[in-house]
Amino acid sequence: MFVWLMVLVPLSVAAAPYAAMVMDARNGKVLHAQNADTRLHPASLTKMMTLYVVFEAVQNGEITMDTLVTVSRKAASEEPSKLGLRPGQKIKLRYLVRAAAVKSANDAATAMAEAIEGSEAAFARRMNRTAQAMGMTRTTFKNAHGLTESGHLSTARDMTILGRHVIYDYPQYYNLFSRKTADAGVRKVSHTNSRLLNSYKGADGIKTGYTRAAGFNLVASAERGKERVIATVFGGRSTASRNARVEELLDMGFKKAPAWANKREPKIPPYLGKGAGKGGIIVANTSDPAPGTRAKSIRVASAAVTRSLRPMARPGSVVTPNMVAPIVASVGKAIERELQEVAMVSDTAPSPAPAATPPREALVVSAVAPTASVKPVQRPVGVAAAATLTFKDTPTPARKAEVVTRLSTSGGRHWGINVGRYPSEYAAQKILLQTALTETATLDGASRKVVRGKTGFDANFMGLTRDSAELACRRLQARQITCFMVGPG
Repeated sequence: MFVWLMVLVPLSVAAAPYAAMVMDARNGKVLHAQNADTRLHPASLTKMMTLYVVFEAVQNGEITMDTLVTVSRKAASEEPSKLGLRPGQKIKLRYLVRAAAVKSANDAATAMAEAIEGSEAAFARRMNRTAQAMGMTRTTFKNAHGLTESGHLSTARDMTILGRHVIYDYPQYYNLFSRKTADAGVRKVSHTNSRLLNSYKGADGIKTGYTRAAGFNLVASAERGKERVIATVFGGRSTASRNARVEELLDMGFKKAPAWANKREPKIPPYLGKGAGKGGIIVANTSDPAPGTRAKSIRVASAAVTRSLRPMARPGSVVTPNMVAPIVASVGKAIERELQEVAMVSDTAPSPAPAATPPREALVVSAVAPTASVKPVQRPVGVAAAATLTFKDTPTPARKAEVVTRLSTSGGRHWGINVGRYPSEYAAQKILLQTALTETATLDGASRKVVRGKTGFDANFMGLTRDSAELACRRLQARQITCFMVGPG
């Protein structure tokens, strides 16, 4: 009888150590812990960090969800579970994300790691930097997929912390972990734990993991009303027994968690993307020190950016008049159309006292965008805007307090950005149009508004979320364009 048991249950699975943790996700309070700080094999729970770093890279403009990723021979050769990618194949990042989150595809995880950091080893170092910043003090990542590798270890506590960050730091992507099926580009994939999603009320993720060394692992989360609980299990003996234990732990969590609690979301770790290590951050090795030795003290220096992140011009690139002419013509026509619409609206208002008529000048567009921006001025009286775009017969009729040149498509978004104050409405309109054409990635869909104040006309983009407004300002400031955020109200 013993021999038959040995055949049916591999020794490595039977011997996989058990660990568990239950946490109130709203405030991070631990409700239950057993062997929670024992360093064990995380298996595919690793992919939570892989996907977290991918979301971070997308958020900070390193890559987009529509970027075509070229699959390397190494990525294509990863062991199952896998999507079945081929060397040299090109596939959009969004399909790799779905494959990793839903099917737990190892080839997809490696392909994403190489696309973002150039190699899986470099990506693993970034995973470790991010883990340390989150407070995952007993985790060391060696790869992006979680297959067993010497030194690739974590704990039930650290994986619970990571699961909480996935939920709150990138809520726009969290729904991926509850999809029972997904289109992964090359084929449709199914969730690795549909049973729990179907059977447990409120379950909406997060990630399974299995290797012979790890056993059956799971970080699960469920939400009921205003309560959310996270339960983590390492070392389950089977999918069924692991799920049953996780359901017991979630039930325990909902019984212990109060119906109402102050919500304290985890602090988002600092951005530690490409080049972050050069800013002075030193990440300690998370391996345990040898018995009888004293741990080294690690001093963390400032990680402030000391140089512009604006991309350098490509070597040998030369802008010729023939190349610029079509752009000048198209931009000029677009701006003229916008200003004609503003003039038609403004002509119906009573005219103010006569003001100095600006000289008649031809439309001029500079080919050098950063130095061609209209410089904001503090005193509108007697000061001409240093604009690179000037127009014929520029009138100066009375203006309403606010002119909207596009209908808002904010959809409930209440943040905006200001790109300067200008002496005239026309100067403010010009810089809004220039900026919109320059920064289409983050300002697409935002409404352009000119607001008249006591000392000039504010050029604003409205209808943004706080995150998109912050990202837009960072990108504009990198181009040496004045920008600050405008909050709700």
